[in-house]
Amino acid sequence: MAKVVIIGAGGVGGVVTHKCAQVANTFEEIVLASRTKEKCDAIAAQLNRPIKTAQIDADDVPALTAFLETEKPELVINVALPYQDLTIMDACLAAGVHYLDTANYEPKDTAKFEYKWQWAYAERFEKAGLTALLGSGFDPGATNVFTAYLAKHYFDEIHELDIIDVNGGDHGHPFATNFNPEINIREVTAECRHWENGEFVTTPPMSEMQKFECPEEVGTYDIYRMYHEELESLTKHFPTLKRAQFWMSFSDNYLKHLEVLENVGMTGIEPIEFNGQEIIPLQFLKKLLPEPSTLGPRTKGKTCIGCIVKGVKDGKERKVYVYQICDHQACYAEVQSQAISYTTGVPAMIGAKLLLEGQWQKPGVWNMEQFDPDPFMEAMNQYGLPWKVIELS
Repeated sequence: MAKVVIIGAGGVGGVVTHKCAQVANTFEEIVLASRTKEKCDAIAAQLNRPIKTAQIDADDVPALTAFLETEKPELVINVALPYQDLTIMDACLAAGVHYLDTANYEPKDTAKFEYKWQWAYAERFEKAGLTALLGSGFDPGATNVFTAYLAKHYFDEIHELDIIDVNGGDHGHPFATNFNPEINIREVTAECRHWENGEFVTTPPMSEMQKFECPEEVGTYDIYRMYHEELESLTKHFPTLKRAQFWMSFSDNYLKHLEVLENVGMTGIEPIEFNGQEIIPLQFLKKLLPEPSTLGPRTKGKTCIGCIVKGVKDGKERKVYVYQICDHQACYAEVQSQAISYTTGVPAMIGAKLLLEGQWQKPGVWNMEQFDPDPFMEAMNQYGLPWKVIELS
């Protein structure tokens, strides 16, 4: 039995809160905190058990530390913005609390997805006897565990990895993003990097495309190669990988809108002056776009996210695909959220559960693939993200 503080009341925060509330024997007490307390209260009103809500600014380390010292949780689940990872880690260290997040830190002024800032905390967390679990979402998160699971059970050595994230959902808007527009657009417009023969190779964003047919009649989609943070940790922790790539599906409609917005400067992150005040174009655009948490009731279709791994077993080459299919409407019926938030929020709860129960607790800063994948895979089947493994020719 444990107490957790969840920071962040967006789409993912809502799912994490719902899923933790369902597992009362682990999450005895839940505190949901955000800059906007009303958002926390709205999520709390959806639950069938009482939780506490609070207003907190995750950028304010002294205030957050004092809040954690008062609440005394065992763990903070950080589903705020990636810019706030380090301030929340600082507060956890100061207050003596375990830490978990779903996305790596990135500085506000550069679209840079790197683990170096958080890995630098390893010694401090180890000395404090605290665990920091990084990237416990789906990608990163479940995809890291998928890779570790295949490496453990299906291969003697893994050589090639393709992480493929397909969202076959339709929300009916001309243009909207399925999670925080600022983070989403920064991610998509960043330079692509993939791992090839011992180094990262840089190519222009969205310059490599192929068709991908999802299993179980989800459909065929255009997938584009892009950089994603789990490549950095997976290539470090699986040194036999000769090539590792991340692919995501985008519709022509999404890409057309994005291209126009880029061309007119609306995706910029440098401040510009407008009517005597500074604004950041991308933050202004975020205000104009539909709030991702409102997409749940109107999104239909499925997601299909998985890993294709090639390697060697008993001297023979083999190729294996592990994947998970999620239905947007089924997710909404369960937790009032679409599948993008659901597939991120459920692994955050599972990672938290394994950490609190001691199976994944070890002082230091860790990525998902550094722990035993089996209990996580088992929990995915149990808590709403059933997966399958198939052999490919």
